[in-house]
Amino acid sequence: MKRPLLKTPPLGDTAQAAGRTLHSYHLGLLPILNRLLTRLRLEPILRDYLPPEDRRSRISPAQGLMVLLKNLLLSREPLYGVPQWAARCDPAALGLAPQQIAALNDDRIGRCLDQLFRSDCGSLALAVATQAIAEFDVELDELHNDSTTVTFSGAYLDAARETKRRGQTRLAITWGHNKDHRPDLKQLLFILTVAKDGGVPVYFQAKSGNVVDDRTHRSTWDLLCKLTGRLDFLYVADCKLANTENMAYVHGHGGRFLTVLPRTRSEDRTFREALAGGRVRWRWVHDKYDEEGKLADQFRVSEPAATSVEGYRLEWYHSTRKAELDALARARQLERTLKDMAELQQKLTSPRTRYRWRAKVTEAVEVILQAHGTMDWIELEIEEHEQEIFRQERRGRPNDRTRYRRQVKSRFELKYALNHATLASAAVSDGVFPLITNDRQLSEEALLLAYKGQPVIEKRFEQLKTEFEVAPVFLKEASRIQALLCLYFFVLLVQALLERELRRAMARHQIASLPLYPEGRACRRPTTPQLIELFENVQRHCLVVGNKPPVVMTTKLSKLQRRIVKLLGMRMVYDN
Repeated sequence: MKRPLLKTPPLGDTAQAAGRTLHSYHLGLLPILNRLLTRLRLEPILRDYLPPEDRRSRISPAQGLMVLLKNLLLSREPLYGVPQWAARCDPAALGLAPQQIAALNDDRIGRCLDQLFRSDCGSLALAVATQAIAEFDVELDELHNDSTTVTFSGAYLDAARETKRRGQTRLAITWGHNKDHRPDLKQLLFILTVAKDGGVPVYFQAKSGNVVDDRTHRSTWDLLCKLTGRLDFLYVADCKLANTENMAYVHGHGGRFLTVLPRTRSEDRTFREALAGGRVRWRWVHDKYDEEGKLADQFRVSEPAATSVEGYRLEWYHSTRKAELDALARARQLERTLKDMAELQQKLTSPRTRYRWRAKVTEAVEVILQAHGTMDWIELEIEEHEQEIFRQERRGRPNDRTRYRRQVKSRFELKYALNHATLASAAVSDGVFPLITNDRQLSEEALLLAYKGQPVIEKRFEQLKTEFEVAPVFLKEASRIQALLCLYFFVLLVQALLERELRRAMARHQIASLPLYPEGRACRRPTTPQLIELFENVQRHCLVVGNKPPVVMTTKLSKLQRRIVKLLGMRMVYDN
């Protein structure tokens, strides 16, 4: 049976007058993104890894995924909104022919995600990262790893456990340690590794929602060794790396690691006791200045360097800025604690109080102190008072022969005050943090600066959840969600490469800033959202007059737009 022809929907905006027809398409930042994607060879790599195409498909899986990727970068529509967004754009900039737009719908994009899931997202991400590292010359001397959670609203009953589907592992969307502070919602774990060089993402993994972070470091380090082809890169991660098994694995295989020592370790308690006893000497190591040249932070290191129980190098640092923040955080903790204690005291004095037993009062107090982490800073006493109540033995109007029954009820009162001794002891440790490493060659300052690069990956997570709105996820099938998270890794990669290319070009040309902020104010570190907004007005027009060949025109770029295109080395990218 012959397939019915799909009618091509109206593309762009159309205006007609006196035999003339003008078609206008949105172009925006698409030409610049296409140039980056060409260098990244993303579509050819997708074609190599995706299962064989169905010849009946009007849009190949690689084409559909590329359209979805560009939408996530520029607009972030739900799947049902992608066709309408694509219809407003120049089809050529999306890598499609005009007649293919009619075949683009949410069902088609969903099947493209199915094909991506079948392709083994881990191997695909590794291949794309390898191409990015080679093409853009990304330095891999220092790699930062961390994880976040992607939170879901919904039951996802069919994804309660890991299962095998189409030869791949479908992850479990379930409860775990939620980093969005929503323990009531289910989640997946999103693990990301970025290079210090521009914060470029080099690898990602998705794990089931109940996977604990400290179990992922060894497999991640093995994959990074495969990606880099070396063992001597510095692997920087949070305190989940700092357990004996993880550190021994990296050290035993010839790798280098750097992480922060958890508060639960015995070395932490020993040092803080020595600090409270005045037995620690500090030496200046680094000053940090803000963009205006003002001193923002000062760092000191303790002398001499300590050693962990495993024999690794342990350096203790003190930050003046962190000391201020620690003191402020403690003051807020105490303020909230005292407020909750006052509310509890009010409940205890209420005539209809439900706190009639000491055990219940003690439990309520412990909940408050543990919730705010102030167990050691509050001196507390629960006083019990007996209250006599006389009630008539029988109903009726009381008289001189009425008999009364005496009842005794317990009432409780809280007596609490600040423990100034423990508060003073805690204040001594303000601004202190320990770093543990097996590298004996790096200086104290180099170790500090390496660890202070960790917020770069936190910035990527912030962008994932705010600029690109990874949640809420408008998908039900867990396998498609896994494929979508792989696409989000490519989104973060393209964004990071674009910003890195522009900032490096500014440095080469000794350009301190660009007027990208409102009112033309200077911006020293241009971001992708700023570029998207700057090029938002760029359109491509096609003028048709009678039977004459169409005339194609593009919005004339502003001086600032031309300057950015020139810095990126893409002078001709907006030419017709």
